Amino acid sequence: MKTKLLTGLAAVALATTAMSGAASARDQIRIVGSSTVFPYTQAIAEQFANMTGNPAPVVESTGTGGGMKIFCEGVGEDKADITGASRAMKESEFKACIEGGVDSITEVQIGFDGLSFAHAKDGPDVGFTKAQLFQALAAEVEVDGEVVANPYKKWSEIDSSLPDFEITVFGPPPTSGTRDAWVELVMEEGCEEFPAIEALDEDRMKDVCARMRTDGPFVEAGENDNLIVQRLNADHNAYGIFGYSFLYENLDTMKGAAVDGIAPTTETIADASYPVSRPLFFYIKNAHRGVIPGLDEFIVEYVSEEAMGDGGYLSERGLIPLSPEKREAVRDAAVNGKNNLGFGS
Repeated sequence: MKTKLLTGLAAVALATTAMSGAASARDQIRIVGSSTVFPYTQAIAEQFANMTGNPAPVVESTGTGGGMKIFCEGVGEDKADITGASRAMKESEFKACIEGGVDSITEVQIGFDGLSFAHAKDGPDVGFTKAQLFQALAAEVEVDGEVVANPYKKWSEIDSSLPDFEITVFGPPPTSGTRDAWVELVMEEGCEEFPAIEALDEDRMKDVCARMRTDGPFVEAGENDNLIVQRLNADHNAYGIFGYSFLYENLDTMKGAAVDGIAPTTETIADASYPVSRPLFFYIKNAHRGVIPGLDEFIVEYVSEEAMGDGGYLSERGLIPLSPEKREAVRDAAVNGKNNLGFGS
C-alpha cells in the first residue's frame, strides 16, 4: 500500500513539474496543526532554511483538530506533510486517515508543555484551585446540593477570597488540543470535588464536567494565542488559557496564575509538580518522505539534540525536553519512519 501511495505521489509531482516547468511540484514543506506547537515548528523551519538554503516550510496554525482533519485528507502534492498536536491523535482521527489513504504515520513526541491560566503582569496576583476554575467556566455547577446552570458572574461569588470583579476568561475553541487538555486536566478533575455531580449517571456527569459555559464569562478566542495575549494586555482583570510557550515568550507582560498552589515554570512542568501539563507531538505522513524535497532533512533537524535536547533552541522557547532515553527512542522512530501508532487498522 505504501509503495503504491509513494508511486502515485511521485507521479503527481512529475506531472505537475512537466506542466509548470518548475524543478519540483512543490518546493516547500507544508505543516499544519496546533497553535501551541506552532512556535516550536516555526523555529525549526527557520533553522532548516538557514542551514540548507531551502525555502522555509509553510507552517499554518490551524489548531490540533483542524490540523488532523487536513493531514488525514489524503496523500499527494497538494496535501499536508506534517501536523502538530497538543494531544495524541485520537482513534477516530486515525480511522479518518486510513479512509483518506494515509496509512503510514509516525508519531513524534517532542517534549512537554504546561497549560497556563495567565493574566497581565500588573493584574491581581491570585491563585486558583481546579475546583474554582471549574466553577468559573463550566456550563453547569453544583449550588446548594443541586446541579444548575452556572450563576457565577464574579470570582468573589465562588469564594470570598477571590477578586471582586467579573469573570472574563479567553480560551481556545473546541477544535483545539489546548481545549481538550484543559477539559481533561482541569474541568474533569475539578468537578470531582462536588458530590451532587459525582452522584449523576456516567453520561450526565461526563457532560457536566466537560461542557464549557456559553453565557459570556468564557470567550472563545480562536486558534491564535497571540490574540489572547493582546486581549489580556487590554483588560488587566481578564485571564487567558494557552500553552506555556506563549506565556514564556510574553513574560515581560504576562504572568501565570498558580493552580492548586503551583505556578507554571520550566522547572515545575519538568518535575511534574505543576498540575496542568501535557505532552506535545507532531505527526509525519510517511508516504511523502523522499518525495517532498527537504522533508527528511527537516525531520532530522526537528529531532536533533541541538533542537529538542537539554539546552536546545526549542527549550529557549519554553519547551520542556524529554529524558535522554526517551529522546533517543523518539529520534529513532522519526528518522526511520516507523509506523508507530498503537491503533489497529
